[in-house]
Amino acid sequence: MSNRIQRGEVLNRTEMARHLGVAMPTLDEWVRRGCPVVERGGRGRQWKFNSAEVRTWRDEDIRHQMADTRLASTEELKRRKLAAETETVELDLAKAKDLVVPVEQFERALAKAFGEVRAGLRNVVPGRAARRLIGESDETRVKAVLLDEIDQALTALADETLIHEDDLELDEDESEGG
Repeated sequence: MSNRIQRGEVLNRTEMARHLGVAMPTLDEWVRRGCPVVERGGRGRQWKFNSAEVRTWRDEDIRHQMADTRLASTEELKRRKLAAETETVELDLAKAKDLVVPVEQFERALAKAFGEVRAGLRNVVPGRAARRLIGESDETRVKAVLLDEIDQALTALADETLIHEDDLELDEDESEGG
């Protein structure tokens, strides 16, 4: 262990994304590309990032990407520009056809769906399963009942009406970037 004072703050995944001003999928992509992680999350453990290390990595990543651009031929740069312009036009068309939604709307809908999954599995399944299993001692029967209850909860959650259009609307302060 070094005597040097650690630079930066230790932040969880959400805090790190907010600190950098990026969406969490962007941060996830950076991690796949080598962004430093203090501790990987999973199974109830939060991700931990050192803000200074991530910032240093990101600065190097940007410099590397810029070097790639400087080394590209004129034809390659023209091809990249045309591809970017095409992608922009396609995105605008998808927006006009209501085929895409802002990330905030998707996050709200996903949070609601996960909340329903959690409520269904934690509240409905144990309550109904307990009534069906009173006095049951056959392990195979217990497993069958539990799987049936879980399947029923998941089937209800797969209903396309789980998330209503109202769930996707942003509040005034959210739509203004707040």
